[in-house]
Amino acid sequence: MAGERKQQILETLAKMLEAPKREKITTASLAAKLDVSEAALYRHFASKAQMFEGLIEFIEQSIFGLINKISTEETDGMKQIQRTITVLLLFAEKNPGMTRVLIGDALVNEEDRLQVRINQLYDRLESTLKQSLRIAETQTGKQLVPEAQANLLICFVIGRWQQFAKSGFKRKPMELIQQQLPLLLSF
Repeated sequence: MAGERKQQILETLAKMLEAPKREKITTASLAAKLDVSEAALYRHFASKAQMFEGLIEFIEQSIFGLINKISTEETDGMKQIQRTITVLLLFAEKNPGMTRVLIGDALVNEEDRLQVRINQLYDRLESTLKQSLRIAETQTGKQLVPEAQANLLICFVIGRWQQFAKSGFKRKPMELIQQQLPLLLSF
């Protein structure tokens, strides 16, 4: 029951983050949405930061679970990159509230360690892309620059996440991806 309530709190927080107008989410507004007292929230989470950490853990588990699956199923480095970028953009499109966490929008005025954790997530994603680029380099015999190219790719993904969130979730991350991926990966 306690696990279910924690999950309900996190789901409600994520739903509140999906509102196109970016309003500061307080524990009072979250409690009101759940029809519980703020004290009830604090029985499950020591702080609001801990609630956001729960969302970040969900993001990490979801994204890296899918990326690990890609790296075990797909041996072609370029296809790994394509699938990874697609997963990152689709995750955002299906989880608009989580996108606001991914771009740090929802973390403004929260504890600094939350943004540090998102930055670490970016670094892990960039490392994953770099590894796929190294595989592609070996497979194709082309001289690639994995560090620079992985950084370019992660900047593209973050930019698409930003555009999605800042447009009030109107500009979909997957929009034009069929035309853009070949351009991005034409090295």
